[in-house]
Amino acid sequence: MRTHIIRKMIGAVLLGIIIAFGFSNPVQLFLSIPDEIVLFEGDQTDISSVMATASTVKNPDVVSVNQKSDQITVKGESSGSDILDFTVGTFPIKKVGVKVLPDFKVIPGGQSIGVKLNTRGVLVVGHHLIHTTKGERSPGEVADIQVGDIITKINGQSVQKMSDIGTIVKKIGQEGHALEVTIVRENKELNKKLVPVKDKSDSTYRIGLYIRDSAAGVGTLTFFHPDSKKYGALGHVISDMDTKKPIVVHHGEIYSSSVTSIEKGSNGHPGEKLARFSNTDHKLGTITRNSPFGIFGEMNNEVKNGMYDKPMPIALSHQVKEGPAKILTVVKGSEVKAYDVEVVSSIPQKFPATKGMVIKVTDPELLKETGGIVQGMSGSPIIQDGKVIGAVTHVFVNDSTSGYGVHIEWMLEEAGINIYKENRNGQRTAS
Repeated sequence: MRTHIIRKMIGAVLLGIIIAFGFSNPVQLFLSIPDEIVLFEGDQTDISSVMATASTVKNPDVVSVNQKSDQITVKGESSGSDILDFTVGTFPIKKVGVKVLPDFKVIPGGQSIGVKLNTRGVLVVGHHLIHTTKGERSPGEVADIQVGDIITKINGQSVQKMSDIGTIVKKIGQEGHALEVTIVRENKELNKKLVPVKDKSDSTYRIGLYIRDSAAGVGTLTFFHPDSKKYGALGHVISDMDTKKPIVVHHGEIYSSSVTSIEKGSNGHPGEKLARFSNTDHKLGTITRNSPFGIFGEMNNEVKNGMYDKPMPIALSHQVKEGPAKILTVVKGSEVKAYDVEVVSSIPQKFPATKGMVIKVTDPELLKETGGIVQGMSGSPIIQDGKVIGAVTHVFVNDSTSGYGVHIEWMLEEAGINIYKENRNGQRTAS
């Protein structure tokens, strides 16, 4: 019995020593060393270490290492890959892969833009009853065509705009035939039979559906990549105001926009930029993609914001740090200005995600003008330490001074700009 108690006491002491050792500073520093480091050419990162030395083993021209008493500085010299060996004396303790990406830059935006989207096919946004001689009916609802469905064809004929449907419905209704309607629902193509009915008030044949073929709004340009002419804006998906579903884009355009006034935000009530634009305004570019990370396409010409007009480097998600930053946005007219914000938190992400940062507006002027983050500010680029790190996406409903941001690398990927692309030598290069 006594031996059993002694064993328990020894076990408890050993467990305490192991736990204490695990929380000791040297061990915590060792555990903080990443398995992989990704840098751009010219970038460097510091790794704290009181127990290790490090040396490159393959390509010192790719990665340089500066060893100090309690810190190791790793710098990307040229694009390529290397391995860092962490050792204690001559005893190896960890290998860390290092990837150095070619220098990559974009021009930050901040301009207010008008957005016009034309849907793929025609979007069903509601049903309505038609007064017929046999009572009230909605042929579209009877045919099981639902809100959010996209009508792409009628009787095998492509449908691109609302006027296309009116012409076909009139002809088929007079003939007394059913329409073969092709719809897309949740990425699946379905066929439905729909019989138009005559409205007794004006003798017009109708199908009992509310439809829409375009949408418009305002937002903020995030970046422009001069080499490819590609851009990104908004930082979030555009959804239909009735169906609340993402709009499937057939094509679209962005235009110059001017902010006319600000509806100031407050806790529980997000504010809004009020801006104007029209199809006669200067057309900046096309829209080819509407995704959870924003809208994307190509610019007709190079754009400048009057403040940061030269290409700037970007920061990957793991390089973003908590602390001061700036956003570029328009509050009045078309003038882009820089305002102070704080990066409250940033999550290093290995895979695309929309809410990677939390930011808080700290600039007294912006707080006075807008109350913080308002609708229409989505897409405003975030700048930290001379690098584009992401874009504003959403405001917190209960705190108008704070909101989410998306990391710039995911917007670049959605734009079709792959900064990790492999080249023939097995290295990675930007495109």
